[in-house]
Amino acid sequence: YSPLPDRDFGGGCLLVGTVQLIDYGVPTTSLKAMACPLARTFTAWVRNGVVPAGREILGSDVRKVETFGTYACRNRVGTATSRLSEHATGNAVDISAFVLADGRRITIERDWRTMDPDVQRFLQVIRQSACRRFRTVLSPDYNAAHYNHLHLDLGGAALCR
Repeated sequence: YSPLPDRDFGGGCLLVGTVQLIDYGVPTTSLKAMACPLARTFTAWVRNGVVPAGREILGSDVRKVETFGTYACRNRVGTATSRLSEHATGNAVDISAFVLADGRRITIERDWRTMDPDVQRFLQVIRQSACRRFRTVLSPDYNAAHYNHLHLDLGGAALCR
């Protein structure tokens, strides 16, 4: 990882004690500023939850995690509240897909409701694994705003949907 300078973007959007993950063993797209606890929890989830689930359930190693990113100065999406998202402090990451060693690409948008029992089990297992590590885990089962990703964060209300 590389430590990043603290930055105040105004309006409550603040990055303090953040890092950028460079190499933790699994290439991951679009990661920018992440709060240190999020970076630690995220890497543990990928290494100890996602990678073993890919190998055991799908019979292939997870070679890449695709994300929609981490930091974004914005309010929560898909709710009636105007409160800032955990993304506004680098405390959230949105997962969109997983690329396997055998060439398959498992996406949240296309595969969340797949009829393939192994892919379905893989996605459910990694969500449950995330729920044990993160404070908030939101999936397509939560609301329409999350139709294409898993939102993982360490703040806010404890929620696993």
